Amino acid sequence: MTAIPHASDLRPGFADPVLSGQAVYRAVLKGMSYPGRLQALPATVDAPPPLSPVAAGVLLALADLDAPVWLDPAGLATDDVAGWLRFHCGCPVVEDRATAAFAVLDATSAADLEGFALGTPEYPERSATLIIQVPRLAEGEGHTLTGPGIKGSTRLRAEGLPEGFWRALADNRLLFPQGLDVILAAPEGLACLPRTTIVSE
Repeated sequence: MTAIPHASDLRPGFADPVLSGQAVYRAVLKGMSYPGRLQALPATVDAPPPLSPVAAGVLLALADLDAPVWLDPAGLATDDVAGWLRFHCGCPVVEDRATAAFAVLDATSAADLEGFALGTPEYPERSATLIIQVPRLAEGEGHTLTGPGIKGSTRLRAEGLPEGFWRALADNRLLFPQGLDVILAAPEGLACLPRTTIVSE
């Protein structure tokens, strides 16, 4: 994953990079403010598979030269995906998960959250955000979520995630103010699970 393909060989990014990037950024911000609530993405792209259109849109809006991206080697770490991200985002694509600002995983790999940057007590914002591709998201069923941004409680089902992911997420909450933030990306849109969210059955 070293060479940047010629522009003519790449799939396009956003049709309007500025307006679309801002719209997706606002959707992510709203998702982080209201955890577990499904957010439709106002703009997506025809990303190189197996990178999903929603995950690709999030990366186009958030990743840049100063935000290294790690790709799940169990399928996502292809030359096409890495080259597309380098060209459209200008971001480094790294092999060491500890150095990543953003990490893209498939649901089947999401039980292993060890080794990503958790931030420090002085700089908790220096942690990784995980973008996890899932087959489907649905509100009103699944795991119960409570915490800041949630009135009472809400429920979210994310298909394809192993039970180990939810246990790891519960452990992640105990690290606050350090910890990982999660964006779940599905065909329906995205849902966010910031480090402040408490997960129960």
